[in-house]
Amino acid sequence: MNLLQVVQQLFEQYGYFVLLIGLPLDFIALPIPPGNSTLAYTGYLSFKGVLSWLPAFAAALTGAFIGVTVTYWIGHKVGMPLIERYGKWLSLKPSHVEKTRRYYDKYGDKLLLIAFFIPGVRQFLGYFIGIIRVPYRKVVTYAYAGTALWVASFFAVGYIFGEQWEQMFMLIERNLKVFFIGLGCAAAGFLLFRWVKRAR
Repeated sequence: MNLLQVVQQLFEQYGYFVLLIGLPLDFIALPIPPGNSTLAYTGYLSFKGVLSWLPAFAAALTGAFIGVTVTYWIGHKVGMPLIERYGKWLSLKPSHVEKTRRYYDKYGDKLLLIAFFIPGVRQFLGYFIGIIRVPYRKVVTYAYAGTALWVASFFAVGYIFGEQWEQMFMLIERNLKVFFIGLGCAAAGFLLFRWVKRAR
């Protein structure tokens, strides 16, 4: 059974509760059901009239906000104590966290608007911004905005493309991976160029 079949069965059994419970689990790094396909399928069910689009979208948004908030506060409350106690086993020191926080202060807020689209990042983003103690007002401003953009985008895939949603979803998923891999390589190349220039 593939992931889309799992999502379909969950919707048949639990309806809107899939969004209120499943999306927070996706953020907690238990992606059953997986967030992207769940949202796209929600949009498709709304297109078909099986779900009312406004309650479905509201439930999806609420579930995603719950996921971001819970993981943020877990990271905020217990992240640093765990790193201070066990980080040495992972070669992760509080000084590394502080250095990461300084980088975030320069570039991070705006990146939250697109970070939820990056494969494999969404499930750890809430913990990360909690650990480096991003102020909650910034979480509300940027992380919630990025979450809303992510929810709206994948919901729209199912709602706009209707019966062709699966083909479009697979195309978007594939291109997102290629895009962010390319972006990562470009960023690494830029940083290497700056390092070489500074060394000279």
